[in-house]
Amino acid sequence: MALNFFKNLFSVSELDDDFYDELEETLIMSDVGMKASAEILDDLKVGVRAARIKKADQCREILKLIMKQQLEELTPEYPMESEKTIVLVVGVNGVGKTTTIGKLAFQLKQQGIETLLVAADTFRAGAAVQLGEWAVRSRTEMVSQREGADPAAVLYDGIRAARARGARVVLCDTAGRLHNKKNLMEELRKMRRVAEREAGDYRVFTLLVLDATTGQNALNQARQFLEVTHVDALALTKLDGTAKGGIAIAIQEELGIPVAYMGLGERISDLKKFDTDEYLDKLLGLDGDEETEEEE
Repeated sequence: MALNFFKNLFSVSELDDDFYDELEETLIMSDVGMKASAEILDDLKVGVRAARIKKADQCREILKLIMKQQLEELTPEYPMESEKTIVLVVGVNGVGKTTTIGKLAFQLKQQGIETLLVAADTFRAGAAVQLGEWAVRSRTEMVSQREGADPAAVLYDGIRAARARGARVVLCDTAGRLHNKKNLMEELRKMRRVAEREAGDYRVFTLLVLDATTGQNALNQARQFLEVTHVDALALTKLDGTAKGGIAIAIQEELGIPVAYMGLGERISDLKKFDTDEYLDKLLGLDGDEETEEEE
């Protein structure tokens, strides 16, 4: 993650009250959240006393272990790898929703899982074209209709097409819905109803895509979507381009939604299952990585 907030903290500090105050501030700056930061700090002090550690640089692994335990309290599911699944991919415009779908389609293709893309974002000009480009790159079939068509009708056609073609997974792109766009949020509710009604032997799974660089805005977006629909898991994009990646901890702590995927670059292979060790090594500067840049 770019601009690691923790680097200097552990290299120069003694284990005193100033250190703990600075650590709490650093956790909050990294968007870990007030509640989670306070809990991490309390647990760290207990761990430091038990291990009789005196130097700040000696407690970073203990800090990582505490944060890892918090993250692993929730275990994401990946039903699309083992059962018939309709995945509704939701999120506001610009978070990397369509890109995430393309990368996920590529992953499933690599595993030999027949997948169908559904271009149900009929509001944004060029959305179907963009998804179509990812369909070509991932060698995946796609169902689409004209711009402005009823998104729920596109999803309905996609589910029927998937069943007819023997596709095991349906990846449905949706419009970038904002909390102040009441009609779009209502459309999302309608799509969820259609998916559940037509699912048959398919499981319905909602993946919310959030941009990690937006920090607390990502948490607010997650809250808004939870008011409209059930969310099964998160995909956090641009994690390698931000020092505010602690938002993953805040969301899991406050909303109880596990992070399933992390976006770490622009390549089609740069969507990974969420790995707590890799994530925390980047967040805490344990990976030896200097500043990196990403545009997704």
